[in-house]
Amino acid sequence: MERWGDEKKLIEPSPITWMVGVSALILFGCSILRHELFQSNAFDLGIFDQAVYLISQGQSPVSSFLGFHILGDHAAWIFYLLALFYKIYPSVYWLFATQAAALSLAALPIWHLARHAGVTVQQAIAVAAMYLLYPLVFNINLFDFHPEVIAVPTLLGAVLAARLERTGWFCLCIFLTLGCKAVLSLTVVALGVWLLVFEKKQRCGAIALVSGIAWFAIATKIVIPFFGTQAASVERHVARYAYLGNSFSEIAKNLLLKPELVLGQVLSFDNLGYLLLLVAPVIWGLSLQQIQPLVGAIPTLGINLLSDFSTQKNLTQQYSLPAVPFLVLAVISSLATSRGWLHNKQKIILWSLVAFIALAKYGYFWSIYLDSLDTWQATRQAVALVQTKGSVLTTAEIAPHLTHRSIVKLTSANQAAILTEFDYILLNVSHPGWQSHREFATNLVNHLNKTQLFQLRYQQDSVYLFVKKV
Repeated sequence: MERWGDEKKLIEPSPITWMVGVSALILFGCSILRHELFQSNAFDLGIFDQAVYLISQGQSPVSSFLGFHILGDHAAWIFYLLALFYKIYPSVYWLFATQAAALSLAALPIWHLARHAGVTVQQAIAVAAMYLLYPLVFNINLFDFHPEVIAVPTLLGAVLAARLERTGWFCLCIFLTLGCKAVLSLTVVALGVWLLVFEKKQRCGAIALVSGIAWFAIATKIVIPFFGTQAASVERHVARYAYLGNSFSEIAKNLLLKPELVLGQVLSFDNLGYLLLLVAPVIWGLSLQQIQPLVGAIPTLGINLLSDFSTQKNLTQQYSLPAVPFLVLAVISSLATSRGWLHNKQKIILWSLVAFIALAKYGYFWSIYLDSLDTWQATRQAVALVQTKGSVLTTAEIAPHLTHRSIVKLTSANQAAILTEFDYILLNVSHPGWQSHREFATNLVNHLNKTQLFQLRYQQDSVYLFVKKV
């Protein structure tokens, strides 16, 4: 196998530079198109866009969707760095650009890791292409915005820094990873264990282990309770493991004392299908002899397998993303030792293309993403008429277009809103959105037409904009 002459030097990744650029442009374009078609959602794009905007304006980032400070959600302080872009010009496109760039740039450390491991140039190109074609990478880019996308290149960068013995860069990568989401501290702990036990990188392994444990304790015991609410945390997270108990302590107790509950959940057909979908794009490059890098994926897989929350077991949302770097590392390890099923560049890329065609959700652009095209023009015109930073009540799909304000809330058939607190009410009766339905939207329109508090400012194609009377 061809190897680097000096382990502490990087070589020019020119063969894949164009791949990274093209990937970033495609992902960025897809995000914009989905958003402009009114297919993005308040959960989660609206939450994060509003928080970053408020930070950039020097205001407290209290989410009007969640009802508490954004740090009370997942202790993701990375939003304060993202707010620097909004200071240049406030636009949700910054989040789309950050996500597309982060997901694509991860191919660069993958290239370096593959070459450092002794993989040939052609195989290194194939592994980078395999990652860029991994269905979850494309799908998560379509699912609004999530800060943990930044952790994909930083986790891979941390492994590269550890292998090159660049402790400073390693610390920076770990620091940024921890800032993306509190639960990623468990992934950092697992990374530290792998570096200590299998990579024999004592210094970096210890740094990851200690920092991961420390930040997990700080985030869950101090930051999240201080900025959020304990009740909200329990409702949003513990509910996904309700079969184990109704509190964190009860869940931990049952995990240890009632293994039959755990095994019954883990050894299920749903979990088997989930694992098959997750590994299918890379299964050609996995071998039992070189499976050690998957130690880093244990927290992510454990959390998802134990949950009875179906969205944690698919390739369309963010929950499996932290496992991807370690799947790639396992493939690189297999290739470096001539294990796995495929070694030829063309065959690896062909397998990746087939997996992408089968599992990526590009078909949404000519199916579900066109569902509200009949009211698209009217919705755009109504949004343009919301010209102040006044409070807004609207649908989950329109909300991300109006989150640069302190208060924007969602219509819900399950919970009556206090209409007097809003300056604008924007409704789409034909497409009433998440937590709503056409009958509810119609009744709300009829009520607003009768009230003396609001006047109808715009009506077209079942889209209604009401403005509070001065």
